[in-house]
Amino acid sequence: MEQQPERREGRSFPERKGQKRKLEEGAAAVEDREISAVTTDGGQALLSEVAAQVSVLNSAFSWQESDRAAAKRATQVLAELAKNEDLVNLIVDGGAVPALMTHLQAPPYNGGDLAEKPFEHEVEKGSAFALGLLAIKPEYQKLIVDKGALPHLVNLLKRNKDGSTSRAVNSVIRRAADAITNLAHENSSIKTRVRMEGGIPPLVELLEFSDSKVQRAAAGALRTLAFKNDDNKNQIVECNALPTLILMLGSEDAAIHYEAVGVIGNLVHSSPHIKKEVLAAGALQPVIGLLSSCCPESQREAALLLGQFASTDSDCKVHIVQRGAVRPLIEMLQSPDVQLKEMSAFALGRLAQDAHNQAGIAHSGGLGPLLKLLDSRNGSLQHNAAFALYGLADNEDNVSDFIRVGGIQKLQDGEFIVQATKDCVSKTLKRLEEKIHGRVLRHLLYLMHISEKSIQRRVALALAHLCSPEDQRTIFIDDNGLELLLGLLGSTNTKQQLDGAAALYKLANKSMALSPVDAAPPSPTQRVYLGEQYVNNATLSDVTFLVEGRTFYAHRICLLASSDAFRAMFDGGYREKDARDIEIPNIKWEVFELMMRFIYTGSVDITTEISKDLLRAADQYLLEGLKRLCEYTIAQDITLESIGDMYELSEAFHAMSLRQACILFILEHFDKLSSRPGQNELVQRTIPEIREYFCRALTQSTTNLQSLRL
Repeated sequence: MEQQPERREGRSFPERKGQKRKLEEGAAAVEDREISAVTTDGGQALLSEVAAQVSVLNSAFSWQESDRAAAKRATQVLAELAKNEDLVNLIVDGGAVPALMTHLQAPPYNGGDLAEKPFEHEVEKGSAFALGLLAIKPEYQKLIVDKGALPHLVNLLKRNKDGSTSRAVNSVIRRAADAITNLAHENSSIKTRVRMEGGIPPLVELLEFSDSKVQRAAAGALRTLAFKNDDNKNQIVECNALPTLILMLGSEDAAIHYEAVGVIGNLVHSSPHIKKEVLAAGALQPVIGLLSSCCPESQREAALLLGQFASTDSDCKVHIVQRGAVRPLIEMLQSPDVQLKEMSAFALGRLAQDAHNQAGIAHSGGLGPLLKLLDSRNGSLQHNAAFALYGLADNEDNVSDFIRVGGIQKLQDGEFIVQATKDCVSKTLKRLEEKIHGRVLRHLLYLMHISEKSIQRRVALALAHLCSPEDQRTIFIDDNGLELLLGLLGSTNTKQQLDGAAALYKLANKSMALSPVDAAPPSPTQRVYLGEQYVNNATLSDVTFLVEGRTFYAHRICLLASSDAFRAMFDGGYREKDARDIEIPNIKWEVFELMMRFIYTGSVDITTEISKDLLRAADQYLLEGLKRLCEYTIAQDITLESIGDMYELSEAFHAMSLRQACILFILEHFDKLSSRPGQNELVQRTIPEIREYFCRALTQSTTNLQSLRL
């Protein structure tokens, strides 16, 4: 199970993804009513509008104020249209990309022409914004980059280098960073091209920019560029981004610390050397602090990052717990946010693989919420919870708590979505089973005596499934655990009845007691088998039986050795003692012949059709071996419909093996029987027999084990 965290991470640990930025709708609403009218007029009007704006961009590349104003308006109109993803194809087909690309840079400037630059930075901002929106569609990312967007966008990131500081400068830088984010989203080649164009160093510098929105945009771009790109990760770290990112974790702006923890998470993912640098730079405590953030997204990222920190380093697992991560993680388990619960369960699962943490997580209240998550219909969440419970089950101090809160029943009854979770739960139960001895068992027996009734029953149910055969008599006979299980079986609560039946059936299977087909007890006298050739053979015959008017030849010596009934017939004071011909009433010829064949050979083939009549004959003539064979044959034919009749048959002929088979059938199929009318009365009738069966079986089991040791 040492590899379980890696398997779990592969199935139920969601990959970190550089998020597409949800671009703000910050462009001015120019001619909103016109644009709205265009979008509702139909395709031809849209094509005309796009063509008109593209024409403006293609003809207005100068510092003339009228050109700048027209170009600014054109970028805003295209951006407004591009916010509707359904229109993106139409905009691209209309030639907007090369037109917008032209305006990612300023027009040629002759200082003598104009005293100032009209709408400086505004047109470039609008172009970057519109291209970023078009890049939301993956099929246009490469088109935009191939047209040469990246060098211009990287240059826009540096617009503050000349000392300019204004809202316009801040906005163009932010829009450039956002556009890079969308262009590189889930596109590994473009991530690399951003690095090759020198985009990473200015983004790292912008983490310290005075405008918080620019910081956030830069962090968002770095987050995307770091995802699954080792060269980008290394350059981000080499540019000394870590100290600033760690400081950003403590920002009061939730959007900033969310992006910062996302960048760090993507840097750490699958990069152990960067993880060490991040921890050495002091990230651990700020990340733990984010677990209590008011921002659920930051909480999720922090929990996921802590799980990554704890993946292999045992010391780090302990430090995370010592620094106060456990309680907020447990609180997150109870959030309505599924992803938040999933990430916290993942982190706790990693932490629970360290022996020093296991008891602490359980003691802090982690068991109950984790067990509750097993009811989730989200496969990843369910598996993360199961893996955390697997870790907690490794500590002896947690076993009693597992049982006391009903954890064993939860693990046994759960409906698990993926096979990996089923395997994990199975191994958790095995772990718990291996610890039911010594002080753990003594504590459980103590709970079974002094706790409230519901806890006593949980303990008895768990021990029925988990205890070793050698402890069964102590637990269920000497310490009265059997009565607790029988109390459940006799309850009016269907769930309690089902739990009791399942536990008793498990106990019976583990007891190594008498099976439904025990060998017949030895005859008082030594058996003599004359053999097949003497069955109904007149040779040396000294007695004949008349059955249904037909003669059956027999031999007294063989009959005397077979049962007490024949011995009493021939040695006692009955009239048959000296009779040559003896009439046998109320037995069919086929039944009598099979009975005699068993007496002469010690074996016989019994069909289902004749088994009940043969059982009556075997019981009448005290042929215990034949009786057991009949019981075995009848037991193979027990069904939900016939169980009542079979049980009555076992009572009528004192057929102990058949009765045991009926008891086991009732326990095994209790869920189906409980829904049938009249079956509850049958169960109540059988409880005394069930008690007797288990008293005998558990005693026999202990005796058998002692004999094996000798």
